[in-house]
Amino acid sequence: MKTGAAGDSLLMSALHACRTRLKAFIRGRSAVREDADDIFQEITVQLMNVEQPVENVAAWLFRAARNEMTDRARKKREVPLPGYFSADDDGDFAEDEIAETLFGIPQTPEEEYLKTLMWEELENALSELPSPQREVFEKTELQGYSMKTLAEENGVSVQTLLSRKHKAVLYLRTRLRDIYDALTGE
Repeated sequence: MKTGAAGDSLLMSALHACRTRLKAFIRGRSAVREDADDIFQEITVQLMNVEQPVENVAAWLFRAARNEMTDRARKKREVPLPGYFSADDDGDFAEDEIAETLFGIPQTPEEEYLKTLMWEELENALSELPSPQREVFEKTELQGYSMKTLAEENGVSVQTLLSRKHKAVLYLRTRLRDIYDALTGE
């Protein structure tokens, strides 16, 4: 379908024709509206950069949207919070529940309220950290930076950043556990 400027015009027409359905599809599977908008923009750019002809643009877009959502979900799980908790725990810490509360999609108004409270507490706890620890945690866990990129950006070693993040996680672990237990009555 794509052949130069005329092909680009056809692609944009096809994109426009299924835009509403595609956006609804993406929003229905995204917890955050900004993520849905980012995904839509990303697949639009991908479509414009496709080298091979696209016969069925709508099918291509929905497949690309699914792939992008899957990639983003995997990326968010690459360095999960629970991975930084020490192995010497007796197993009673609810790090999986905290991660699910913070990053999952609430199913009830109570879960939505708990998520809001946990995010507020996370923000409060992060503000209590020394700036270097807070920065490495926020950028790697919440903004998707890699340790290598952050190390290059700050001119420090990856090991230094890992140490800072480890200290931040140990603090946040205790701080959020107390709050989580209080909120859930455990």
